[in-house]
Amino acid sequence: MKIIIIGPAHPLRGGGMATFNERLARQFMQEGHESIIYTFSLQYPSFIFPGTSQYSTEPAPTDLNIKVCINSVNPLNWIKVGNLIKKENADIIVVRYWLPLMGPCLGTILRIAKKNNHSKVICIADNIAPHEKRFGDKPFTKYFVKPVDAFITMSEKVMEDLKIFDNKKPAALVTHPLYDNFGEKISKEEARNKLGIGMDEKIMLFFGFIRKYKGLDILLDAIKILKSSHNSPLVDGGKLLIAGEFYGDRKPYDDQIEALGIKDNLILHTSFITDSEVKYYLCAADVVVQPYRNATQSGVTPLAYHFEIPMIVTNVGGLPSLVPDNKVGLVAEPNAASIAEKIIEYFNKGENYFLPHLIEEKKKLSWTKLTGTILELAKL
Repeated sequence: MKIIIIGPAHPLRGGGMATFNERLARQFMQEGHESIIYTFSLQYPSFIFPGTSQYSTEPAPTDLNIKVCINSVNPLNWIKVGNLIKKENADIIVVRYWLPLMGPCLGTILRIAKKNNHSKVICIADNIAPHEKRFGDKPFTKYFVKPVDAFITMSEKVMEDLKIFDNKKPAALVTHPLYDNFGEKISKEEARNKLGIGMDEKIMLFFGFIRKYKGLDILLDAIKILKSSHNSPLVDGGKLLIAGEFYGDRKPYDDQIEALGIKDNLILHTSFITDSEVKYYLCAADVVVQPYRNATQSGVTPLAYHFEIPMIVTNVGGLPSLVPDNKVGLVAEPNAASIAEKIIEYFNKGENYFLPHLIEEKKKLSWTKLTGTILELAKL
């Protein structure tokens, strides 16, 4: 079959979404399909982009057909791209939806593309209701949803949100597949040597873009609690490794760190982490901590599964269903006291307590389940 994927890809950094789309294209190709990615020449206007750069410094993948042509804010471009995709006459168009701001652009492209009376549109919805609400969210999403033929969500929360906009079209829940394209797991010693971290330190990792809903401030408060506790990992030289770029104002976090007096308990690598560096941060960690205030699903979870690092997650959105409590990791309430308590519990039990369960659970996170579901929905 001929399959087009619409969404972030190289040269956009895009974080996990670009990586996901490229990995999905490769999976389709492995299964014998033709796969083309249509990505953005302009994803966000610079004045609303919260990071330092939208573009990757890594070389373009040589094995993928990526067309860089979508301008998210230019309606004339939407018409042009819609006609290009219409002429492709693809059997399936897979479109990613993560932000209502993209609703007018993607909704217009899909309406035009479907005029070939052949292509089936399957949406992979990362979010339907955004983490940070903005004017126009509901009408933009409503406009996007209409030309879609079927939906895939990766959490129960998004599935529930979807029903507000459409409860008649086919929809399937598929667990976020494994991020297995960042290289193989390396030894903790190799990873820590690369990052300049001692082998005797107990390392808690906060990984990914730093945004308010991800609760880093809650985790910093938890570190303060741990600093005052006689049985915490900080007593034995434990540290919180923060790896990821600030998507928003950094100053409140710096002020909080100063006020709490925890600077010596942190390792700050707060620039964008390239794909080639990801393995060092994950493999250096004893545990990944996701202290989110709210969540649908998280791309950090399948990343931790791939590198076989147990997790502490908060009891919000789809996180607990992906991290079975007291097996793959621990589930805390989204407050500092609970997170601090679970960190102590984790290190008391030890990494080896969780690893057998994690390795078994990891087997369920296959890309073939996602591609198979897409193909089945396209038949309906």
